[in-house]
Amino acid sequence: MAGLMFASHPIHTEAVAGIVGRADVGASLFFLLSLLCYVKHCSTRGYSARTWGWFLGTGLCAGCSMLWKEQGVTVLAVSAVYDVFVFHRLKMKQILPTIYKGKNLSLFLSISLLTLWGTSLLGARLYWMGNKPPSFSNSDNPAADSDSLLARTLTFFYLPTKNLWLLLCPDTLSFDWSMDAVPLLKTICDWRNLHTVAFYIGLLLLAYCGLKSPSLDRECDGKFVTNGKQNANGHSCHSDVEYRNSEIKPSFASKVENGIKNNVSQRTQLPSTENIVVLSLSLLIIPFVPATNLFFYVGFVIAERVLYIPSMGFCLLITVGARALYVKVQKRFLKSLIFYATATLIVFYGLKTAIRNGDWQNEEMLYRSGIKVNPAKAWGNLGNVLKSQSKISEAESAYRNALYYRSNMADMLYNLGLLLQENSRFTEALHYYKLAIGSRPTLASAYLNTGIILMNQGKTEEARRTFLKCSEIPDENLKDPHAHKSSVTSCLYNLGKLYHEQGHYEVRPKPLALLPLVLVQTQCSLPCSLIPGTLRSRMKLMCVFIKRGSW
Repeated sequence: MAGLMFASHPIHTEAVAGIVGRADVGASLFFLLSLLCYVKHCSTRGYSARTWGWFLGTGLCAGCSMLWKEQGVTVLAVSAVYDVFVFHRLKMKQILPTIYKGKNLSLFLSISLLTLWGTSLLGARLYWMGNKPPSFSNSDNPAADSDSLLARTLTFFYLPTKNLWLLLCPDTLSFDWSMDAVPLLKTICDWRNLHTVAFYIGLLLLAYCGLKSPSLDRECDGKFVTNGKQNANGHSCHSDVEYRNSEIKPSFASKVENGIKNNVSQRTQLPSTENIVVLSLSLLIIPFVPATNLFFYVGFVIAERVLYIPSMGFCLLITVGARALYVKVQKRFLKSLIFYATATLIVFYGLKTAIRNGDWQNEEMLYRSGIKVNPAKAWGNLGNVLKSQSKISEAESAYRNALYYRSNMADMLYNLGLLLQENSRFTEALHYYKLAIGSRPTLASAYLNTGIILMNQGKTEEARRTFLKCSEIPDENLKDPHAHKSSVTSCLYNLGKLYHEQGHYEVRPKPLALLPLVLVQTQCSLPCSLIPGTLRSRMKLMCVFIKRGSW
């Protein structure tokens, strides 16, 4: 039933239908392969030489999962939780005595190797990233950019609650949750704090139920037994009192001696409800931790594709809850009610997935579906689509709707100005280009088009200043460096064209502008780190002119 719920859950639509989500699907594949290899390692540990081959498979698959997506490395932590709390059935108070007394050295060795390999993978990943976190726009994660510590704290603690609600009731889904899709929690009086408190209380209760000291009555193979008596099927199930007084032994695997399975028990004992709760919580929480913003900021508030792996734990948790209720109730009517309610939930999830797949069929439908959640981003993207379809009036209306919800979006201001310029509405276009520059002073394409309009209107001096200002924009920390360089090059070309039209065939260069010529003549060079970014751009362009004899 957990598998059916996972297959039908609509939260997976973005990861499956969107090409960016292939990273999550690939990470999930190797995540599960790594976990399965570790399960095999646990079951053969101490009885077969192949156990370390399975452990090697665990490490390799974990590395592949991380290469697909960073959160894939968390499978090593999930494997450790499985080994300690599920396979060995240790409770919290038993962990330290077990390590201190050295009762199970193989467990300690496996956990140590998992920790070492996980640390190595994270260190390699940080090295590849240049030992610094990724950069992102402030609008992608407004909470991270907030000046208020209270607002950041309340919002970041609330976000896991919102993600859990999307898993439980995926009624409203969106391709983008940035900007103001999730308003900041700025005060303690915000009613959403009640959701946060209820979420963490429920989470702590589930963790307590899974890790608490066991009682005399235990569930075994779907039946309840007391003090180690056999259940109705004749399979023995030891009481927890006996278990605590005995040596720590694996709970799932049948023993293997000399390569031959021990046939004392032909049937593998099913895990208890507490074990499944612990495993479900680890699958739900641990892979989601990197996306919580609690340890480091990420470039999104909510991303549905990030929930692909955590949804495994959610589906397992819902199913084990339904199973526990099904076992405890006695009346046939209630058993049927629980079964059909769970089946109905799966059917509803499947229907929602089918509907959501329709939204991902093309860009226009996808952006229209996101207007309810993120109107500014959705209307802006929809305007681009409508413009490509030559629906000019509808595209203009979409851009204006986007600016109605968020008036300082430089990209939307520029796109609207470009649309107006292409339709010969130059005065209005110039107005929006200037607004775009005011919103983002490094937007070189807005300077370029502003200068072109001014030059065509005969305002040559203002156009010249605009082109020169564009050429002086630093080329560090840009959203699109390639487009920036292209725009700067076009500005310099139009500046040269302007000088040519005015008859200024020779312009006295600034002293710094002579540096490339000096470097060429003396055949020397300077370290790039000593040359400002703007000057490097000029040097590259001027060296091209020098080689062509155009100095």
